[in-house]
Amino acid sequence: MKQLLFTNWYIMRWIRLGLALFLFFQAYSTHEWFFLVFGVFFLAQAIFHLGCGAKSCQVFYTKKGKHE
Repeated sequence: MKQLLFTNWYIMRWIRLGLALFLFFQAYSTHEWFFLVFGVFFLAQAIFHLGCGAKSCQVFYTKKGKHE
């Protein structure tokens, strides 16, 4: 878990974190608490490295024999 949180922080994860913080600030300053839902969504994507962003969606192919 520690490795997941502290490694592979590329630009898209930073953008998601910044967007989450911006949405939290907007929710607080405008008292539109619906923005918190989107802020939590982007924060979870940034912290737990979820979602399909740059370099995060990969399809791993395994080589199978000729008879499979």
